[in-house]
Order: sequence, then structure tokens, then C-alpha cells
Amino acid sequence: MNSGSIQSSGLSLRGRHYRTGEMIVLSMAGGIITECRPAAAVPGNESEEELPWIAPGLVDLQINGYGGIDMNAPDLSEEDVIAFMERMWAEGVTTFYPTLITGADELIVRGFEIIDRACSRIERERDGAGPMHSIAGIHLEGPFISPEDGPRGAHNRAYVRAPDDERFEAWHQAAGGRIRIVTMSPEWPGSDEFITRCVENGIVVAVGHTAATGSQIEQAASAGARLSTHLGNGAHPMLPRHPHYIWDQLAEDRLWASVIADGFHLPDTFLKVARKVKGDRLILVSDAVSLGGMPPGVYNTPVGGNVTLTEQGRLHLTDQPALLAGSALPLTSGIAHMASAGICSLGEAWDMASTAPARLMKLQTREGLQPGSPADIALFTFQEGRIQIQETYKRGKRMF
Repeated sequence: MNSGSIQSSGLSLRGRHYRTGEMIVLSMAGGIITECRPAAAVPGNESEEELPWIAPGLVDLQINGYGGIDMNAPDLSEEDVIAFMERMWAEGVTTFYPTLITGADELIVRGFEIIDRACSRIERERDGAGPMHSIAGIHLEGPFISPEDGPRGAHNRAYVRAPDDERFEAWHQAAGGRIRIVTMSPEWPGSDEFITRCVENGIVVAVGHTAATGSQIEQAASAGARLSTHLGNGAHPMLPRHPHYIWDQLAEDRLWASVIADGFHLPDTFLKVARKVKGDRLILVSDAVSLGGMPPGVYNTPVGGNVTLTEQGRLHLTDQPALLAGSALPLTSGIAHMASAGICSLGEAWDMASTAPARLMKLQTREGLQPGSPADIALFTFQEGRIQIQETYKRGKRMF
């Protein structure tokens, strides 16, 4: 498969447009897409079906770990963070938000410091040429979440707390000002004021792991909250018919919604409803943990104890197979599931994991393959319900 050619003006890629299926040539130079035009007939004996799809690089707003690396590990190193980026490039992810969860202050602070130092190191090595790393910011999921069983999920109740401006400011400084997303529950007193202050500082506030009332969710949106984190998960196993906080978030037009579409966390019926209600404000996230991308088998983890990773990528408690122990699949699996299940087209699903999160976060890549956009590109095949990444480019440089 030969998709690329070097020209005097830069690099040109030939393949199928991820939304239309049309043969295109995409050219890039200086880290920017310079042209995206229809291509002539495929030369030689190669058929169109043999060429890869060309698409914007993926954007993962929520990822805790992958390939054996845990962003929340007490021994996380700068080298781990850099290696993690390489794992993401192999999955077509050109932008991501490493996610730190509820935990002890010293663990959270250390995680922020390590990620910040890794990013700063790469930025220095680039010598002002622009960051080559893929971290657009850090996602803090907790500890300002619901203390209730169910909504709290696997977060340690001992560290769950009300929004705390002083503590958050200390964390933000430890992160080098890189916190860009905060998932919290507006059920706490003072939540609206906390949300407003975050928004004023350019931080996207997400409602998640919540047992909030409809009124509290509405007030949070009025204060500036703009996202529901992994909607449909992190909830009580049983809810009143209506009202309840999932309905309320679906109905709140000011809230975008992220979902884990791996085929295990949510039924297709819910994904269909979320797609119909949220439209182009629906975002796919992986929410992957460190066992993502690892071989099937039984593993011992600090939080869940013995867990089993199946060949299909389902991660569950070994002694209780009905209970999930996290997500272990990359974003491409969610895209493939949405398309294969007939919930939306392949192109629409890809947008949910690329241009949609980029629009929410106001990233330069939000225009996708339009000339003038950063050349963050993924080439892939889609066969038998499976996406395989062929090449990944970050600012026009091939990283995988």
C-alpha cells in the first residue's frame, strides 16, 4: 500500500476521504494542510478499495492509561508520558487529555508535575517550533464528584470532596496551568461559583459522576458547564422512571455529551438516543485504563484486584464477570462499533472522535481536512468491522 509521496512543496497523501469515500490527494507543508482535492484515477493495478481512508487525527478527551502505562500511577515518569504519546500515535490519536482521577493530594500533584515536565521538555527540544507532543491539556476527573455509591463509580470515597478553590488553584499551578477539563458534580454547595471561576480561566467544566437534581444540572449549565462526562455511566444501577439526572443531561441543550461506545459500557439503544438528541455535540471517548491494548488474560490491579481482559477487549472483575473493570479499547473501537451497529456512518462516527471534541475545546484542528488546518492526519483501513491505523501525522510529521 503506497499512500504517500514526497514533493518539492511537502508531502502528499493519496486515499479515500473518510466522509465521502471520494479519492483525494491531501498535501501538507510547514505542518499545515495546503490542499485537499479530488484525485485522478488510481495508477497501475491498485484499486480504490486497497487505498486507505484519510481522516483528521483523533482527539481523546478522557484517557487514564494505555499499553501498560497508567497516568495515575504513583511512579509515573516523564519517560512514561512520552512513551504514552507514541502509543496514542499508533492508535491514530494526535491530541489527547491525560486524565487524573480522585486520589490523595500528593498523588494528584505529582501526576500534574510529571505531565507538565514531560510537555515542557518536548517544547524546549522543539526550540520554539511549536509543540510536537499531543497533550492539549489535562483532564481532572474528580474529586469534586458525588460521594454516593453508583455515581461515584470506582473513585475512592475517602478522597471525594466538595469543590475547593484553594486546592484546585494549587493543583493548577502544579500542572503548569495545563488543566483544561474538570469533571465534577454540581450537587455540592458552591458548585455554581466554582464552575464560573473555572470557565473564566478557560477550563471546560463537565458534569459527571453525579447524583444532581434537574435544577442543579440546569444551574450548572447556566454557570458555564458545557459537557456531560461518559453519559450513561457513573450512575446508580436503578433510577426513577423520571425525572433523573441522565434524562436531565440529555435534555439540556447547552451540554455536549461524551460516551464510551466500546460495545460494553452502553447498549446500542442508548447510543442511538444520544446520537439523535445531541447530534453533532456527541463525542466519543475511550476512557481507557492502563490495560488497554494489552494481551488478553488475568491481571492484578490496585483498584479492582484480579480482572480479566477478554479477546474482545472487555475488561471485567474476574470473580464477577458481569461487572466491568474499566475500558480497555482505543477510540477506533468506538468508531467502528458506532458504524457497524448502524447508529451512524463511518465518517460521522469519526467526526465524533475528532472534529467534534476539537470544536468543543476550540482546537485549531476543528476544521478537519480543510486547507489551512494543522496537518494532524490519520490513515486507516476499515474491514470486517475493525479499524486498523496505517499512518499517523502530527503537524505534517509522520509519527507512526
